[in-house]
Amino acid sequence: MPVNGQENRPGFPPQGMVSLWVVLFVVWMAANSTPAIEVALLGAAVTFALAYAFAASSEAWRRIRWTPAGFYHFLAYTGTFLVELVKANLAMMRIVYSPRIDIRPGIVRVRTRLRSPIGRLALANTIALTPGSLVLDLKDDVLYIHWIDVRSTDVEVVSAAMAGSFEEHLEQIFG
Repeated sequence: MPVNGQENRPGFPPQGMVSLWVVLFVVWMAANSTPAIEVALLGAAVTFALAYAFAASSEAWRRIRWTPAGFYHFLAYTGTFLVELVKANLAMMRIVYSPRIDIRPGIVRVRTRLRSPIGRLALANTIALTPGSLVLDLKDDVLYIHWIDVRSTDVEVVSAAMAGSFEEHLEQIFG
C-alpha cells in the first residue's frame, strides 16, 4: 500500500543484509577451513543468497546492532558460548563415564529478559547446543527446557544458571 505517494518496497540491499552476509560468510569460511578461492567464491554466492532471502523476508534481521559495542558483545558472546560448551561437554563426559549415573532429569522453566524474537531464538539455540539441555518450547518470555541434571526448580535460579551468561551479550546485539 502506498505511503505518501510512494510504494513501501524494501531497497537493495535490504536493511541488515550486508552484516548478515558478512557473518554467514565468516561462518562458511571457518566451517570449510580452507582459503581456496573456489570455496570463497562459492561461499560468497551461497551466503549472499541466504542473507538476501532472510533479510528481505523478515524484520528480525534489521534489528541487529552492528556498532562497535555490538561487535564487542558478539565476540564476548562467542567466547562465553565456547567456554560453556566445553564445561557442558565435560559434565556430560563425567556422567557418561561414571560407574553410577546419578542424575535428576526434568523440565525446567527459564525466564528471559530478551525482547526481540531473533534474540530469543539465539538464546534457545545456544542452550540447545550445549549438551545436557534441550529447549522444548518458547512461549513469550519463558523457555521450557529438558535438563539432564536439574539442580533447582526455582525459575530465577535456573534462569541465571542456564541463560544468565548469554543474555547480557545477546541483549546488546539483538535488543
